[in-house]
Amino acid sequence: MTAISYVVLRRGNEVLLQLRTGTGFMDGCWGISAAGHVEPGESSEAAAIREAREELGVSIALADLRALATVPRQQPVAGADGMTDHFYLATAWAGTPRIMEPDKAADLRWFRDDLLPENLVPHEKAALSGILRR
Repeated sequence: MTAISYVVLRRGNEVLLQLRTGTGFMDGCWGISAAGHVEPGESSEAAAIREAREELGVSIALADLRALATVPRQQPVAGADGMTDHFYLATAWAGTPRIMEPDKAADLRWFRDDLLPENLVPHEKAALSGILRR
């Protein structure tokens, strides 16, 4: 079973999204600000914190990471024996978010909760819709 951890960075009524490029999956679409595979022996929380550091250059303390949802992926994934998505929220972090992997992200922007872009990765859009209604 493959697992992916996502970190939604939120400030006030805005969320940080990155524009995917060069990944081979949903390039040209906006996605949650940091996400990536959970490595063998790694917890989904540790993966979320690691991905935020690697992709955005920010440090998130475990105490500042709030679990939002764990969802089995509905769409089939080639080469995976099922997939589970772990969504986390962070409203506090150290550092200024910036693109750390320019080969995978073409842009990084804050979007108001009520003005999210139409071209969001579909399963992430569904998750954000549920998260932002809380």
